Amino acid sequence: MTPPNLLLFTPDQLRADALGCFGNPVAQTPNIDAFSKRGTRFNSAWSQHSVCGPSRVSIMTGWYPHTAGHRTLDHLLKPWEPNLLRYLKDSGYDVAMVGNRGDVFAQGVTEASTTFCGNLVKPSWGWRDITITTNEEHPLYRGFWFGKQGNEPRIDIDEAAIQTAIQWLQERNSNKPWALWIPLLSPHPPFMVEDPWFSMHDRNDMPAPISPESGKGKPEFMNEYRKRYGWQDLNDEYLAEIAATYYGMVSRVDDQFGRLLSAIDSVGDGENTVTFFFSDHGEYLGDYQLVEKWPSGLDPSLVRNPFIVAGPNVGEGQVVRGEIEMIDLLQTCLELAETEPAHTHFGKTLTGLFADSTAPHRLAAYSEGGFSISDHQLFEKVDSGIYKHKSEIQHELPHLVGKAECIRTQNWSYIYRHDGQDELYNRIEDPTETINLLASKHIENNELDEVVKQLRNEMFNWLVETSDVIPWVRDPRFPEIPHGWRKETS
Repeated sequence: MTPPNLLLFTPDQLRADALGCFGNPVAQTPNIDAFSKRGTRFNSAWSQHSVCGPSRVSIMTGWYPHTAGHRTLDHLLKPWEPNLLRYLKDSGYDVAMVGNRGDVFAQGVTEASTTFCGNLVKPSWGWRDITITTNEEHPLYRGFWFGKQGNEPRIDIDEAAIQTAIQWLQERNSNKPWALWIPLLSPHPPFMVEDPWFSMHDRNDMPAPISPESGKGKPEFMNEYRKRYGWQDLNDEYLAEIAATYYGMVSRVDDQFGRLLSAIDSVGDGENTVTFFFSDHGEYLGDYQLVEKWPSGLDPSLVRNPFIVAGPNVGEGQVVRGEIEMIDLLQTCLELAETEPAHTHFGKTLTGLFADSTAPHRLAAYSEGGFSISDHQLFEKVDSGIYKHKSEIQHELPHLVGKAECIRTQNWSYIYRHDGQDELYNRIEDPTETINLLASKHIENNELDEVVKQLRNEMFNWLVETSDVIPWVRDPRFPEIPHGWRKETS
């Protein structure tokens, strides 16, 4: 029997709760919501990192960011490292990666891992065409909001990728199963979109974000981040404007997703395609009067993933409530492709959950972020634009971006911060993780002391078990070498 086609659809910086099927009452995402009803939605799926590149590398490898040092935006997958697309290509799939996302694979790896990459349709709208409707001192500009970008649909890099994917599906001439990865940019900031999506959401209907006052014992970077950008000036009206624009960007992604699914049906592949809808990470979107993300931020708004799967042998209308990790995608796809990994990884197949949403899977999910302070010379460096202050904070106050590791069980979320105060949240009573129990009078509670001890032990075991991997290809010992002087080569 021929393995199924595999569609990986990946918006960037999409919060799970920005979709109707995840409970948002104002989101206009009809295509994603309909897709969820005919598949399995994962209510507690967790990204392994809150920043694009490290998260996507984890998804492609089944490794945690710490496993091989993929913690930065510019330590990408090398030719000798494993990746899901290469596995699928080697197992006989036609593999396409549309667009030109350059934050996963190092030079040459994209080409080696695919049979098609890039664009058939060129973007006709780019960064030089952006209309910025405020000045640089306006609170909305400082909140990464650029506003309305015209009255008609535009062919930016995302739309060019969607049109390329559709054209590729229509023109391919092969009996092989196919795998298609569509890594989009939206709804990543800056917050901007054209009509009809810009005007689609009523600003008065926007859900209220978590206020800074609601957070107790939250990490120190939040105060500096807010102060450096002047986000205390983002009043309710401005935050609603940002949220409505973001939701408009999400609705645009929804429209693109719906058109792509229709194209797959039109070429006759709908019933033999397993579609994975997921993001790399989320977005603060006004929570704690913050926008964007932070490398050591581990709040649910940043690392809870809007993960949905549908297709043959995937249960319809299911909701999986247990913990899963996005690294589980690798082993799931390999199993569907009827191929085996050739490297040590830490993903677990989800196929059992496709059949039974209550099947046991993981007792805990892990996320991580940040850097060692000694690696400050490797931190991202931005000298201008909206990310300038974010870069300055990391270089001037590196302890605010120190390493952080998080374990989430059914009841608890515990975050160990190497250069800051640890955090403990009761996920049952405080699902948005606003009250750090370790920063309150509850610290004297012996029961909580025991909870922290147990979670720290589990985290320690996880780090030991996953901190490095031994390659499966052995190097011959005592290789032959030339003896004596050699001429130097340039």
